Amino acid sequence: MQVEKRVTELVEEKIADRPELFLVEVKMLPNNKLIIHVDGDEGISIQDCVAISRHVGFHLEEENTIEQAYNLEVSSPGVGEPLRLIRQYNKNIGRSVSIKLIGGQKKEGKLLEVTENNILIEESVKEKGKKAVSVQTSVPFNEVIETSVLISFK
Repeated sequence: MQVEKRVTELVEEKIADRPELFLVEVKMLPNNKLIIHVDGDEGISIQDCVAISRHVGFHLEEENTIEQAYNLEVSSPGVGEPLRLIRQYNKNIGRSVSIKLIGGQKKEGKLLEVTENNILIEESVKEKGKKAVSVQTSVPFNEVIETSVLISFK
């Protein structure tokens, strides 16, 4: 979609001098809601979201990119949002994740390492009649449908 392409350009232009920030996704929903998810290696501030929103909104209005009324929402990906970029995986090393695989299986464990092609997790495996043991499992990205960070309230 042309709108999403232009918004992507505008966000990347705005954060170009901030290497710690990165664009996760741009979505134009059918109800004319434009969603921009931006994150940072150490998170992203409300001020950064406001600055991105103003920059994008100003240029979209100036260029009349979207002809009808729309809502613009700029935020970091929510807690329940799946990880989309390797950079997000790296940011979450050491946290527990849930991984849905192509075959329908599900794995949960502590994210230990991320490479270009795989993620390494430490999962607890229990065989019948035995104590659970921790094993390291390498999961190829091409088998992953979705990965989410598990939230712990300890």
